[in-house]
Amino acid sequence: MDRDREPVRDRDQDYHALLQVLDKRVVTIGGGTGPFALLSTLKRYPCAITAIVTMADSGGSSRRLMDEFGQLPFGDLRQALVALSRKGVLWRDVFNFRFRKGNGHRSPDASAPDVALPAAAAAGEAPDESLVQRVAEQAGVGGHSLGNLIISALQSINDDNLLHAIADAQELLDTAGRVLPVTLSHATLCAELTDDRIVRGETNIDTRGERDSSDEALPAIRRLFLEEETPACDEAIRAIRRADILVIGPGDLYTSILPNLLVHGVAEAIHASEAQKVYVCNLMTKRGETDGFRASDFVKEIHQYLGDRVDRVILHDGSFPEPLLGLYAAKCQRPVEADVEEVRRLVPEVVVDQLLAIHGDHLVRHDADRLVRAVLAPANLGLSDLALATQQVPVARRRA
Repeated sequence: MDRDREPVRDRDQDYHALLQVLDKRVVTIGGGTGPFALLSTLKRYPCAITAIVTMADSGGSSRRLMDEFGQLPFGDLRQALVALSRKGVLWRDVFNFRFRKGNGHRSPDASAPDVALPAAAAAGEAPDESLVQRVAEQAGVGGHSLGNLIISALQSINDDNLLHAIADAQELLDTAGRVLPVTLSHATLCAELTDDRIVRGETNIDTRGERDSSDEALPAIRRLFLEEETPACDEAIRAIRRADILVIGPGDLYTSILPNLLVHGVAEAIHASEAQKVYVCNLMTKRGETDGFRASDFVKEIHQYLGDRVDRVILHDGSFPEPLLGLYAAKCQRPVEADVEEVRRLVPEVVVDQLLAIHGDHLVRHDADRLVRAVLAPANLGLSDLALATQQVPVARRRA
């Protein structure tokens, strides 16, 4: 593509994306770090956003709160709240701050990046971090995310009502939309492998490829299921049924996306919804989960657990910097092949674009701006529509 014409195309797509989403109800379904950039960018558009997140997390701070207090995992809820926050950097840092574990070791739960302590408002200077960490250890909160603890406290204040606690967190963070758990019940994720073994727990499934240092191929996942039937959150079902646009992903297929579809009533609600259903395909494969998967394999798995097809699939065009390929290959991860023609046989619309963004940590992620355009703009958008981009888009009232 002519690089000189890309800004023209982007402006054109921005305009059409605005028209597409104007005063619409957009519901995202996922978990983990995948939806963060999508939600952070989507909140700039004139739409009503609801983020539905998985509750199958079983590691780190969430695991401890579950074991010690019987509470549901808050990690994915916290990340979605922070992504939608309009309060500014300080409150986002507060919710993302993680106390270190004893002996100076950081928590193994890296679902959100560690951040520096916010400045002490009263003193006007940063507190002694070692003192804060010692107090945290004595209080038994070493390794915990401060955001998780705040949500836990809000739940206690609200007589153990998690939805009310989330509503209060949304008020604190001035979020640009709602965040809902896919279920209000405990959900234990299980995977049946091709060697007939059962792996129990989201974290064990998610880290299986990292924990095995051998060069041998790992048994694939034959079937994903919840240990017990898990009812959906009524508010989440209502949001799905009322949606105009449903966005599934991005995120790890077996630990962030499919667990939502396993919750009783969710797949049926998506099927019944008149919303346009969009699936954002992964950029890279993941060892022990999607080894050797092409884009069509991801789509087929989504369709199998959904019991229906999606309307649109978003694919990266396959371009990757060579140095990064070597880094990922060392972890047995490879770019997802965009087998476009096969995907076209599965869904009505396929959007292929250069969606790669490379951050300072040298990890590949979706370019948030282009991803939102690909999700919202018409698939047949052309540069000939440039004149439309000069028009003014009216500011719409966001629907509740």
